[in-house]
Amino acid sequence: MDTPLRSVRTNIVQSIRAFRVSDLQEAAQGLGHHFLYANLAQAQSRQDVLDLIAQQFMLPANVGKNFDALYDCLTDPLHKSGPQPGFIAVLEHIPANAKFDKEAREQLLDIFRDAADYWNDRKVPFRCFYSFL
Repeated sequence: MDTPLRSVRTNIVQSIRAFRVSDLQEAAQGLGHHFLYANLAQAQSRQDVLDLIAQQFMLPANVGKNFDALYDCLTDPLHKSGPQPGFIAVLEHIPANAKFDKEAREQLLDIFRDAADYWNDRKVPFRCFYSFL
């Protein structure tokens, strides 16, 4: 299968760069992976980011509480629900402002890096692509 992800490691968090969201969604479908997408363009704060991710990833409401809850929802409950084929997550337009500064952005991306490591340990592909607003 020809996929735009052929040269992308299976467990990674990276800038979306030349990838288009529609191509990533199509690749996820072709691979049989879960596709998680969040457009964060309207977010201004950490709480906004968490709320939008929870809503758009269709995660439980408790995800909106903090980064630890987000990590928990991306890992253990999914693992316990049965075998997983893989994940492609897209965080588009992560805010870059005083209320969501560089430290907050790095903390958010660290959650996804930790999730990629978690799934890597279980031999499940987890790729996350992001862009900043």
